[in-house]
Amino acid sequence: MLVVSRPCGERVLTLAIRTAMLNFVLVAGSANAWAAAPEQQDVAGDKTSNIPAATPADHSTSTLTLGTIDINASYSGSTALSEVFAGGQVARGARLGMLGNKDMMDTPFSVTSYTAKTLADLQTVTVADALERDPSVRSTGQTGGIVDSFFIRGFPVGEGNLGELAFDGVYGVAPNYRVFTGYAEHVEVLKGPGALMYGISPNSGVGGVINIVPKRPLNEDLTRVTTSYASDSQVGGHLDVSRRFGEDNQFGVRFNGNLQGGDTAVDDQHRDLGIGAIALDYRGERLRLNLDYISQKESFDAPSRPFTVAPGIDIPSAPNGRTNVSQDWGWSDTKEQSALLGAEYDLSDAVTVFAHAGGGKSDVKRMSDQVPRIVNEAGDTSNIPGYYKFNVDRSTADVGIRGVFATGAVTHTTTLMATQYQDELSRGINNGTEVRSNIYHPVEVPKQFINAPKVLRISESNLSGVALTDTLSMLDDRFQFTLGLRRQDIESRNYNAAGSVSSKYNDSATTPLVGVVVKPWVDVSLYYNYVEGLSKGDIAPGSAVNAGEAFAPYKSKQHEIGVKYEHGTFMTTLALFQIEKPSGEIGAGNVFSVQAEQRNRGIELSMFGEVAQGTRLMGGVTLLDGELTDSAIAANRGNQPVGVPDVQANLWAEYDTPWLEGFTLTGGAIYTDSQYINQANTQELESWTRFDAGARYATNIEGRPTTFRANVQNVFDREYWSGVASYGAFSPGYPRTFELSATIDF
Repeated sequence: MLVVSRPCGERVLTLAIRTAMLNFVLVAGSANAWAAAPEQQDVAGDKTSNIPAATPADHSTSTLTLGTIDINASYSGSTALSEVFAGGQVARGARLGMLGNKDMMDTPFSVTSYTAKTLADLQTVTVADALERDPSVRSTGQTGGIVDSFFIRGFPVGEGNLGELAFDGVYGVAPNYRVFTGYAEHVEVLKGPGALMYGISPNSGVGGVINIVPKRPLNEDLTRVTTSYASDSQVGGHLDVSRRFGEDNQFGVRFNGNLQGGDTAVDDQHRDLGIGAIALDYRGERLRLNLDYISQKESFDAPSRPFTVAPGIDIPSAPNGRTNVSQDWGWSDTKEQSALLGAEYDLSDAVTVFAHAGGGKSDVKRMSDQVPRIVNEAGDTSNIPGYYKFNVDRSTADVGIRGVFATGAVTHTTTLMATQYQDELSRGINNGTEVRSNIYHPVEVPKQFINAPKVLRISESNLSGVALTDTLSMLDDRFQFTLGLRRQDIESRNYNAAGSVSSKYNDSATTPLVGVVVKPWVDVSLYYNYVEGLSKGDIAPGSAVNAGEAFAPYKSKQHEIGVKYEHGTFMTTLALFQIEKPSGEIGAGNVFSVQAEQRNRGIELSMFGEVAQGTRLMGGVTLLDGELTDSAIAANRGNQPVGVPDVQANLWAEYDTPWLEGFTLTGGAIYTDSQYINQANTQELESWTRFDAGARYATNIEGRPTTFRANVQNVFDREYWSGVASYGAFSPGYPRTFELSATIDF
């Protein structure tokens, strides 16, 4: 008897093939041979057939008997983790929003999923630390600063601090200002616009999507303790505990807690961090539930801030990353809370319904420098400190259905999904008096006393949409064709100081997706995608003659073609892409209009895995050709966009030494080419290269798996400007920083 449950989307169902004493009887010359045999028992009853062997007088009958065969695969829903690739640094697949879990070789996009092992071995604290090793990503956050933001394929992601990072494939849940890796199982990066798979980005990012896959209860019990140290005196501890309960282990709980505190590598700066994250789940025969809750608080004394520069002067050489222009009486407190409830239910072996509901809340209080302005080539700065309060509330919900069916030789995986996202931003700022200082020789001034501001509602957004996708697979999945459409509604309101609506718009747009995967050989995957991103339409600023005029949502367009090659334990992806993004700006007659356009073309080469036994590589190179193809300012047409270098390259290597089992040497380099900080291309940051090195030792102490790690960031203490935000602010890079940690499993 053959029992087969068909796969449902990304869900892996149990495949059971049980053959109990399969009897194949060939009868020749005796029409009554079958009738003479006793009735065969049903295999499903776990009983063997009762057919006697032929007697010497019955030479016409022969019997072939095969033993029992059991083949079992694990049962899991779409919350299952992708399998880890050789070397353990990267997962084989990723969660592509409504497309679900997809293996890299079956994905018509360039995507990388960094594992918890990589996050731990690199001793990362934030997602920005983790993505430093990705050649398509550059962090624009400052060392010792309070906000992380990114450029992906030359476009900003996360600068608006409105939930721009996805959490388990959903916007509106991940913390706004900084996401920590202590509660992340995987950190995934999808390169290119993701509006169809994830919905419109809350802050209109189109360069890519960063998705956090949370740590969830494991099948096996885990009790893991990590202690850490980072220069100058940051000391921390992390606890990771996982348990399962119930007669069939259907209930699970996992807790991750992290405490850190002490002086950082930046002068006069102190930082305290506290994180608690709990994940609960239920795994039934057809129903699966999960609940994630995160609470985190980060406090700084003398938080670092990025710089801007006055027009018409050359940017001074970067100071050492330890130098801190911020006043030592400045401070910042950020509190974040997030929750997400997810559910899946199998209506049948081929149809699953799913839903999410959750959100997040961010509260920020800060009395510190704003963005210091460099006023001359000697590095003198002018800055006005302020007392700030920010509150961001977000909520999100979705519901969908996914089914698998066949039409002839073609298998369809079809998903229909509806999404709803809301956010509200409230803010208050009171300014102090001007402070003069210098980026090389900071000046201390007396503490200013600034009254706490009144917090007023600034803006609200409501993003809702309906999407439909269908992936057609044929020829044993050698050819896969994905089509999709999303209808997105965007409603936005801005408020004035009196609490009245100062401007608003309500518009809709439809974005398509076309993806093709062709696998001519088992280890080669060719792919193409055309996908459109979606950004909120601008509202003309108060300085324009048409102030308050609302514009339709912007559509960004990407064409990408690539090839993925899996050579045993090593994988390489080569991608060619082009992204076009329109934007608004003030032009002739002081009129704001949607006239500007940025086009980024590029070639990406990424790689990871074991190139030889005990030797692993991870990294690649991205070549970018960014151009302002149109602008309201004629002189800027043809110029290079802000924050788009020609070359980005990363390489990280690991070598397991043969002379000491468990001892691994690590090291790598990061290179970023020069980049402009203004669209006129008159002010430029120099190129830079940073070298890191480290080692780790994995052993057993009294039967307990133990790993010791040591890393040095910026080995040669290179002084450099690390990157630029889209509005032209830039930050110094990391100083030389020592990191130590020890992890023990109990």
